[in-house]
Amino acid sequence: MALATRSDLRNVAIVAHVDHGKTTLVDAMLRQTNSFAEHAHLEERAMDSNDLEREKGITILAKNTAISYKGKHATDGPVTINVIDTPGHADFGGEVERGLSMVDGVVLLVDASEGPLPQTRFVLRKALEAKLPVVLLVNKTDRPDARIDEVVSESQDLLLGLASDMHDDMPDLDLDAVLDVPVVYASGRNGAASWNKPENGQLPDNDDLEPLFDAIIKHIPAPTYDDEHPLQAWVTNLDSSPFLGRLALLRVFNGTIKKGQTVAWVKHDGSVHNVRVTELLITKALDRFPAESAGPGDIVAVAGFEDITIGETLADPDDVRPLPTITVDDPAISMTIGTNTSPLIGKVKGHKLTARMVKDRLDRELIGNVSIKLVDIGRPDAWEVQGRGELALAILVETMRREGFELTVGKPQVVTKIIDGKTHEPYEHLTIDSPEEYLGAITQLMAARKGRMETMTNHGTGWVRMEFIVPSRGLIGFRTEFLTITRGTGIANAIAHGYEPWAGAIETRTNGSIVADRAGVATPFAMTALQERMSFFVEPTQEVYEGMVVGENSRADDMDVNITKEKQLTNMRQSTSDVFERMTPSRKLTLEECLEFAREDECVEVTPEVIRIRKVELDANARAREASRRKKQNA
Repeated sequence: MALATRSDLRNVAIVAHVDHGKTTLVDAMLRQTNSFAEHAHLEERAMDSNDLEREKGITILAKNTAISYKGKHATDGPVTINVIDTPGHADFGGEVERGLSMVDGVVLLVDASEGPLPQTRFVLRKALEAKLPVVLLVNKTDRPDARIDEVVSESQDLLLGLASDMHDDMPDLDLDAVLDVPVVYASGRNGAASWNKPENGQLPDNDDLEPLFDAIIKHIPAPTYDDEHPLQAWVTNLDSSPFLGRLALLRVFNGTIKKGQTVAWVKHDGSVHNVRVTELLITKALDRFPAESAGPGDIVAVAGFEDITIGETLADPDDVRPLPTITVDDPAISMTIGTNTSPLIGKVKGHKLTARMVKDRLDRELIGNVSIKLVDIGRPDAWEVQGRGELALAILVETMRREGFELTVGKPQVVTKIIDGKTHEPYEHLTIDSPEEYLGAITQLMAARKGRMETMTNHGTGWVRMEFIVPSRGLIGFRTEFLTITRGTGIANAIAHGYEPWAGAIETRTNGSIVADRAGVATPFAMTALQERMSFFVEPTQEVYEGMVVGENSRADDMDVNITKEKQLTNMRQSTSDVFERMTPSRKLTLEECLEFAREDECVEVTPEVIRIRKVELDANARAREASRRKKQNA
């Protein structure tokens, strides 16, 4: 056995909390290494290629790009740097875990003002568990409210805290190496980085990213491999091509894979099939190009494997040595997704309505999304989908809506566990940044949702940081109320904390629903008469049906109303002419807001044109009977 090193290659993941500037930094790295043709048009945040990612301004899927670095620190010739851009949101943690399985080190990005946040802790823990070296990059040093020294010491405290927490599970963890992290100061938007600490609010004293490339080449180890070892390649991601079908993205650990070669495909169930590699593609910048072969450490895409899935191994047919499968954290939130069952189903030609189509689409999602699970609930037209968080599931529903599906989506629920005979539920570690005048209102809101405060820090800037441990149930529908009480200024971020005993009943919504009591068209006359007591979700002339939620009541109980009532017109002249009425504009709810608003007896109807909230039981009489039966049971 002889260990060899590929000094012309580095595999690095850029990890950080949401909105700390990962994708913008990758843009600057691509530009400064002349990765594009002279006249090529480079979009801002080029790695966020998905429409939803561009709209929401967040990264959802982990993607890789290859940068060919030929600068002054590449002493032995050009170095190919494979950069994995990972999501910063906790709900897409499965993407982060998958990204870390492809690399030999991480660049940890921390905002120079906000400092380490929950997702920073999460990705750092995963990196330390995988024993990956870390380069700390303090980004956005030119922010007016930057506090660089404090952020560096907070990051080092976080590293020390995580290392000491993990020391019992991993006694061979080198604490000195963990704490001795190189620190680079940068402004990703300006494409500038430096080893020297700038003043708070100032740009680094260097106008390019050479110090960052220097840190990557020096501190991220080159891939090592055994030159006598047979082929071992691990499927870490999936993609598709209109010409080649399904593409498997591989990290080659040992051996060489060639186009046209027959390899052993080791499936999850342990079965082995010999399959020919029909095409092999390498990445350059944001495009893939055909190649003849790839060696250890390379990240490549191969075609020829029709139903290959993430975590499977490609090996040498004469000496099959499978690699371990990728493990991800368990899901915490579930929701029921089924076919549309409302009276307005199929109003537009071409929509996908059948249970078979919905089931096929959910099965396809399972192949590429390792952090989602599908559970059969014994119904032919509905399935329970489990994921990391509300946002991850809402993104799945939104993607299906854009593909033309009509769906009925239930209210998000938590996935419980029975531990020692007692029900346990998932808890979240919630970090809140807000102006200090809202401290009392936030504490009151969290107390109602069974949150307990762990720490509170006042930086003296007029803002406070609070950390709570709160049941995941308490965060369903939390964001809208939180933004209302902080007048849109508060920032809240949560990360999984683990399972604890059931916290009891949580009252999340104080206002009742306004429900249409008959089918028809919403009229301005009826809405003007009702608007004193409620706010509406529907526009005048919009079609409604019995059991559809058309607004929010100002009181706690539900109210059935006739929103289709028309003004009776006669040929008698009135002594007073019609009074000009001012109608309050309706509230336009997004999919996430609808899911937050819905109660246990409500669900969300999702169609490509419109999103509606409705009662699970549409008939008002049946709902009244059910309510009285529940009252008798509780009495």
